[in-house]
Amino acid sequence: MADKQTGIIDPPIDELLSKVDSKYALVIFASKRARQINDYYADLHEGSLFDNVGPLVDSTIDDKPLSVALREINDDRLVLTSLSED
Repeated sequence: MADKQTGIIDPPIDELLSKVDSKYALVIFASKRARQINDYYADLHEGSLFDNVGPLVDSTIDDKPLSVALREINDDRLVLTSLSED
């Protein structure tokens, strides 16, 4: 229990901001991933397991989807790439 993640203060915001271009990109990136995680748990209750990708880091059902998404970004499990405008 001592090594349990502490939510919004861990991972540190400075580490997260080094992974993206701006704080706004971080908010959009993390919120979209949190929604995917939330949809995954909803799909588990309905019995369809193959529509969404579950958490990519160790987590429990009690962990908030946004906290899980931020840990995934910090652990480089997710990488934000931008599409070229060519």
